[in-house]
Amino acid sequence: MLVAGLYVALGALLILGLSVRVMWLRNMLRIGLGSGGNERLARAIRAHANAVEYLPIALLMLVLLAIEQTRPGLLHVFGIVLIVGRILHAIGLSRASGRSFGRAAGAGLTVSVILAMAILLIVRFGFR
Repeated sequence: MLVAGLYVALGALLILGLSVRVMWLRNMLRIGLGSGGNERLARAIRAHANAVEYLPIALLMLVLLAIEQTRPGLLHVFGIVLIVGRILHAIGLSRASGRSFGRAAGAGLTVSVILAMAILLIVRFGFR
């Protein structure tokens, strides 16, 4: 369970960092609600929201796999891919609203690891 805890903590720090960035930009730009039409703030808000949308379900599956006594090495692979994917996505989205390597790679890694963990959980359920 300690392995999953590491990635839950890293995910929490990522969300916190993205949140602080939004708060800082809001304060600097004096925009209390929404993006006020500021593209930089809009991208920061979206990067934070996207992390909040994907990390909880992925981290929940990681914790469930840890409870199921999945090998620590495999948990680390899932955790590393997830966190790297989310960081790449946040960087890519923060830099540009359009297509970017970070957004594409980050989304691809995130979807892949969520799919892999979901399949593993379903397979394990089926063999009980």
